[in-house]
Amino acid sequence: MKSVRNRTTDLLTRTVFLRDKSLIVKLSVFSGLLIMFPMIIFTLISYTRFSEVLQEEAHDYNRQINEQIQFFVEGYLRDFEIETLKIINHPDTITFLKTDTFQHLHEQTVPAVRKVLENAAYSRSDIVNYTMILDDVQIIDLASTEQKQSLLQLQNEYWYNLVPPNGQSRMIVRRIPRTTGRARTSSTKNEQPVITIAKRLINPQTLQPMGMLILDVNYKRLHEVVNRVRPGHSGYLYILDDSGRYVYHPKNTKIGTMAEHSERNIHAADDYLLNRKENLFLTWSESEVLDWHFVTSIPFSELMEGANSIRNTIFLTSIVFIIIAFIMSFGLATSLINPLKRLRNFIRKVEVGDFTGKVPVVSKDEIGMLTHGFNNMVERLDTLMEEVYASKIKEIEMNLRQKETELKMLQAQINPHFLYNSLDTIRGMALERDMDDISIMAESLAQLLRYNIKEEAAKVTIKQEILIGEKYLRIQKYRFEEKLTYHFDVPEELLEKKIAKFTLQPLLENCVVHGLEPQTGHTNITIHAKTLDSNTFLLLISDTGPGIDEEQLEKITTLLKSDQNNDKVRHIGIMNVHKRIRHLFGNEYGLFITSTLTSGTTVGIKLPL
Repeated sequence: MKSVRNRTTDLLTRTVFLRDKSLIVKLSVFSGLLIMFPMIIFTLISYTRFSEVLQEEAHDYNRQINEQIQFFVEGYLRDFEIETLKIINHPDTITFLKTDTFQHLHEQTVPAVRKVLENAAYSRSDIVNYTMILDDVQIIDLASTEQKQSLLQLQNEYWYNLVPPNGQSRMIVRRIPRTTGRARTSSTKNEQPVITIAKRLINPQTLQPMGMLILDVNYKRLHEVVNRVRPGHSGYLYILDDSGRYVYHPKNTKIGTMAEHSERNIHAADDYLLNRKENLFLTWSESEVLDWHFVTSIPFSELMEGANSIRNTIFLTSIVFIIIAFIMSFGLATSLINPLKRLRNFIRKVEVGDFTGKVPVVSKDEIGMLTHGFNNMVERLDTLMEEVYASKIKEIEMNLRQKETELKMLQAQINPHFLYNSLDTIRGMALERDMDDISIMAESLAQLLRYNIKEEAAKVTIKQEILIGEKYLRIQKYRFEEKLTYHFDVPEELLEKKIAKFTLQPLLENCVVHGLEPQTGHTNITIHAKTLDSNTFLLLISDTGPGIDEEQLEKITTLLKSDQNNDKVRHIGIMNVHKRIRHLFGNEYGLFITSTLTSGTTVGIKLPL
């Protein structure tokens, strides 16, 4: 069980939290998601709230339409009720109602009542027909002969027995044959819907129901009013009676028929209903006077056009911002990760012992400070490594020198004073025979031996080194005669500056060996000095020999920079002088060489003031 839990946790961290992905992927994905999810939630909340507000506003507007139509219809039909009361209270109608049987009807009574009905019918263009029924006695119908309704036909209709017996009116919708003008030509297939106002007739004497007054009103006026307040572009208003029949509908064929269940089921909510099955938005009001429901119906898709447009706009805007967010997240991740990658690559170089170079610091933030600190650490580590390496080299060199000295002491058991005395004896013998050249050479050689062997400090003055260099060149002058000339040009203020002991003689020897011996012509050797800056001066040893080719010069320069300590390396004299100078004065000082083939060579010595 624990193993399964661990595997599940491991899978979750790898897939959801991108454990094994690179930092740039993690930063890009999570930064983008942090912006994407709020944008999606904001879009959904905005759309939902706007939809609710839009539905509420549509409901308020449609309810106002319903109430206006309701107010008009109630007043409109109230006028017809007043008309029916006028007819019932007319003297001729009262006389007609007092008739008990058909035999008692006066021959002028029925025509008089018909006249009253005709006058009332012709007073308004929206009245279709008047019908007065005296139960089992008489029926007066203003319709043409073909369109007259029989008492049996009327009594069989559903509404007939629903008319209250107390004289109150009942308004129903029914369909009757259509009439054209006042000629009232009939057609059984061509029917028209009418609003019928039915009212029970009360016997003035017995106060008992004795008949019915029926008034049929067309929809002309109602159509005109409703068409002026059409809700929306494709919405419409319809009216239902208490039984669920259409009292009014824009389609005349539906008037008088039972409404569909979705349109009748309007009591599911208080005052408006979203019929998602039919995609309709219904708003209604109820008339307590007529017991009718006034309903406005608007396609929900039309109602939500504005909301959908805003939703699409927000959605597209969100997509644009999400794309921008991902791009910015990727840019942010790149700006953070690239310095870390450079630092990682440099760490790999340091791991294998390469301390050269530095990681570029491109910012002053925490990563830049970390990079700067790491560069300083590597630089310090490199310095410590060099110090340790130099310390070991010096230790080895000291051991070698000690062994070399011991070896030389074993090889040369001759007392140095014996050599000095022998050279002095040779010099004396040469003077006795007037051999000045031999005397000078013996003297110079003795001075060279004394300078090299006697115990003195590691540092001497420039003046001492030049004197010994001159002794060496004087001896070589006797060997090469006119092929060798030399010149010294050192300012007085630099003669007392310090230099490593036994520096010039190895370099002058190189000038003779490599600059003079290989050629048959003349070679001039020059030693001069100059100040480089306030802290440094240069001592330059130049010859006019054949020079050094570029490849060999590059090798020597590389050798001086690398400061190698290998017995197999050529130019041991140069390397020995270079290392002793650096050891005594610091790593920024030492030898450098410039040369041009066939134009000579210059060995420079950089020394501190």
